[in-house]
Amino acid sequence: MDNLFYKTEKGTMYLGDCEKIIMECIRREGKANLIFTSPPFPLNRAKRYGNMMGEEYLQWFSKLAPLFSAALAEGGSIVLEIGNAWEKGMPVHSTLPIETLLRFKEEANLYLCQEFIHYNPSALPAPIEWVNKKRVRVKDAFTRIWWMSNTPNPKADNKQILVQYSKQMQKLVDKQQYNAGRRPSEHVIGGTSFNINNGGAIPANVIIAANTAGRGKYFKYCKEHGLEIHPARMPRDIPEFFIKFLTEENDLVIDPFAGSNMTGAIAEQLNRKWIGIEINRTYAEGSKGRFEIIDD
Repeated sequence: MDNLFYKTEKGTMYLGDCEKIIMECIRREGKANLIFTSPPFPLNRAKRYGNMMGEEYLQWFSKLAPLFSAALAEGGSIVLEIGNAWEKGMPVHSTLPIETLLRFKEEANLYLCQEFIHYNPSALPAPIEWVNKKRVRVKDAFTRIWWMSNTPNPKADNKQILVQYSKQMQKLVDKQQYNAGRRPSEHVIGGTSFNINNGGAIPANVIIAANTAGRGKYFKYCKEHGLEIHPARMPRDIPEFFIKFLTEENDLVIDPFAGSNMTGAIAEQLNRKWIGIEINRTYAEGSKGRFEIIDD
């Protein structure tokens, strides 16, 4: 396949437009257990890494829905992160991202398993006009993540993503007795509900992940080779969460908008197979810095 860019022990990076090559990729390597991606956001001004606006964006992304659905194995998941947008020239949130997610879900004939929020505590105050200058809005610091599937019961295991108990919860786990009974919320708490140590707490659907990493192999590689750093890199905590939650070892993970290919890097570390597709040669070249390339 002419679009093959590089290979690693567990994965393959392809250079090209995912709309044109994703079906050929899965014919070569099989259907995905997880499609995880963050496509270009629907912004009001163009950026160098490519984005569309308004109805053009909605039409473009909805066309991808049947392709992504066809690339998904039965019981697999599609996880999309799409950022917020503002109406041009007004301090008003655009509904375009939500409309896009809804249209994608409908066109792909998927179930919405759960909505997540990615909260970025290090987000810069934006949009500048309304937050910094006129002081009539607060900074935008979250994005939506939709977990969808072709079945209401996709592969998933929250035991793989448990988080450390809080100090208070650990005390409850350690106690031999607990103040059981009916709560004002009308929930009835059993006497042994908090006496079982399950190895950690079940995480919430709010993922807190800053995007402040400025070192590492990727940055070093780009600097040494004179390559532009991707301006919208994915924090590692997000793909790690969903890959652990929704896949098992040797499952296939696809990122159709791979960018600097954090998704592939985490999949490789977690012993999953992966396919990355990236249309920008510079970004694809820079992503090599995350891997030991076996076929350049």
